[in-house]
Amino acid sequence: MDADACPVKEIIIKVAKERDIPVTMIMDTSHWWQNDYAKVINVDKERDGVDIALINMTHKNDIVVTQDYGVAAMALGKGAWALNQNGLIFSSSNMDKLLFERHLGQKVRRAGGRTKNIRRRTKEDDERFESALIKVIENAEKAETELLG
Repeated sequence: MDADACPVKEIIIKVAKERDIPVTMIMDTSHWWQNDYAKVINVDKERDGVDIALINMTHKNDIVVTQDYGVAAMALGKGAWALNQNGLIFSSSNMDKLLFERHLGQKVRRAGGRTKNIRRRTKEDDERFESALIKVIENAEKAETELLG
């Protein structure tokens, strides 16, 4: 998990514990978080340091939680599953559109414009994320079972 500013760490740990799934959280050295269940890895604070470490550690059928569309696209390319903190499950069918929207937003900001404000997180956001995470876990388990025959 890209854990730098992830608001759903506790939900991920709760769901993972219930299913005995290991959790690895990667964050840069400007963040500190500790947990007795998750493996926490701190990387140097450099541009995209967490993203690079996360993708380098990602394997087929892993589940990656990130709000970065580029990281999600790379995870999908490695055969992993990816979702964001709001429960959006990334897929090959929505990735092109998301990356294009990210590109447009970057152009607007570089030109001095503003994009939409981030709204306050709600209980419904957490519930939507937990539901999506469980769905992705079930899909990953099914895919793993099918691979093993």
